[in-house]
Amino acid sequence: MKIAASQLTCVPADVPANVRILARLAAQARDEGAELVVFPEFALTGYELGALAGDPGLWVHDPEGDPRLDPVRGAGIATVVNCAVATGGERPAIGTLVFGADGRLLTTYRKQHLHGQEQDVFTAGDRDGRFALGGLRFALATCYDNHFAELTSRGSADGCRVHLASSLYGTGDGVRERATVHPRIAADSGMYVALANHVGPAGPWTGCGRAAVWAPDGTLLAEADDRTASVVTAEVPAEVPAEVPATGTPPNG
Repeated sequence: MKIAASQLTCVPADVPANVRILARLAAQARDEGAELVVFPEFALTGYELGALAGDPGLWVHDPEGDPRLDPVRGAGIATVVNCAVATGGERPAIGTLVFGADGRLLTTYRKQHLHGQEQDVFTAGDRDGRFALGGLRFALATCYDNHFAELTSRGSADGCRVHLASSLYGTGDGVRERATVHPRIAADSGMYVALANHVGPAGPWTGCGRAAVWAPDGTLLAEADDRTASVVTAEVPAEVPAEVPATGTPPNG
């Protein structure tokens, strides 16, 4: 299966505008032969914590019925979309919605490890995210989640072949973290790792781009630039290597 990792510059707190960008990137990935594309953290709004805290209209309340998501659900490719999702309480969660190529919701994952001011706005999740597609099993993580080895090692132990990371890594220290954490996850867990990132302005940050896919030994297979909204693709074979580590060691960062 060919998978795609994306990067984009979001329009702040504008769900319809960002959905149009996602749909275009999804179509690009589909046209390049990918069967799945992963988008970065808060792909529907950008990293706009103040707006998300104050406006429940920016949250997704019904992933399968929200008409704003129709262009993504109808893109003809499986999509991994991170956004604020309603929880039934006063606070939303940072949720990853996975839609199949037919638009059906396959799973929802809620970010478990909230970073900094996210703890004042969102509710943390309490279970791991998994789904199967095309004979492969996938694990889900959102940005800071990837810095916790116990989460990533559980994916490998649960038979996952691919680890999907919806993230925001900025310029400065984020460049180093992005280049260190994800190949280490791949090498320690024996999974392919696909990182989606922001490029350019993202709330208080500037995304460093370089969405990428790494092989299970940590080898870089594909990488975007640090300037352009785009997708990169890589092939993930169905067969499992002879030896896949069941546990990992904590990544730095």
